[in-house]
Amino acid sequence: MHRHRAGLGRAADHRHPITRSERAVPFLRPQARHAGGARAVPYLDVAKLAIMIEGQEGVDWRLWKHLAETVEGLGFDSFWRSDHLYSVMGELDRATIECWTSLALIATWTKRIPFGPNVSPMTFREPGMLAKSAAAVDVLSEGRLVMGVGAGWYESEHRDFGIPFPPLKERMDRMDRSFDIMRGVWAARNPRPVRGTIPFLVGGDGERRTLRAVARHADWWSIGIHRTPEEYRHKVEVLERHCRDIGRDPGEIRRGFQTTFLVGRTEDELLRRADGLRAAIPRYRDLTPEQVLATVRESSFGGTPAEIAAQMRPYVDLGVDVFWMQHFLFEDDEALRLLMDEVAPLIA
Repeated sequence: MHRHRAGLGRAADHRHPITRSERAVPFLRPQARHAGGARAVPYLDVAKLAIMIEGQEGVDWRLWKHLAETVEGLGFDSFWRSDHLYSVMGELDRATIECWTSLALIATWTKRIPFGPNVSPMTFREPGMLAKSAAAVDVLSEGRLVMGVGAGWYESEHRDFGIPFPPLKERMDRMDRSFDIMRGVWAARNPRPVRGTIPFLVGGDGERRTLRAVARHADWWSIGIHRTPEEYRHKVEVLERHCRDIGRDPGEIRRGFQTTFLVGRTEDELLRRADGLRAAIPRYRDLTPEQVLATVRESSFGGTPAEIAAQMRPYVDLGVDVFWMQHFLFEDDEALRLLMDEVAPLIA
């Protein structure tokens, strides 16, 4: 079993999880935006932080329960995980917990926080069967599931588990068909979702097919890797064109992206966490902690809480509602606490 320990922060007693109910936030749509993508209200009113966990990169069931309780207790906007069958970083001996089993457990371990897969490949499961699983989890959670949908991309896991991996066009066609199939199951078959349906998240930024699917079907939109503000602005403009083509208000879609983060109050804290990321993320292993920190600062969100908030603000001004913060130091509660105590107040 492979675990990542940052060496920072106290290990929480799982019988007494962090609770800060005063931070609980409702599951609401974003406030309106201007047609050009700028917000109709100041960014301080709307931007949120979510936590994204790669459940195939060394997570076991003990850690999963701890993470779910800690993320909800600290008051994060929502809690997400990937849906993969083994490590996407080539570390095939790492512990992996199956996605939909883990979501059913979150439904019973938490009480407030929205959650879901970011995202479930439509190659893995028939959409009608996935709809049944999703409805069951939604009922267990009293209506907090978000159904994250993707076309599938990691060819080797399909091959190694005997799952067909068709060409991209066929995978996209399959994803496009899945939305209506799942909605039909939810409308006609028991168990019915608590809200009558389940909101969709669509991941990706392909301009012809994926962003068109976002415009047609998504309540949430996630880009899976970091983009510069200029690149992100362009993707937003493409999405808004697709929305105009079908007469949809783009302000109905919560939008943002997921990215690695590295936070600390001092340079020493940052370097210690950077050393932890070297163990967690193979592409950093040949770098010094100083080099890891410099890389994250340049390509993701890294630095003191004030630095990270400053890095986020250009995206908030472009309409980002939620930042999916990829948390790899699974037992470093203090890093999560810093995000909520000292970053979140500066952007939300």
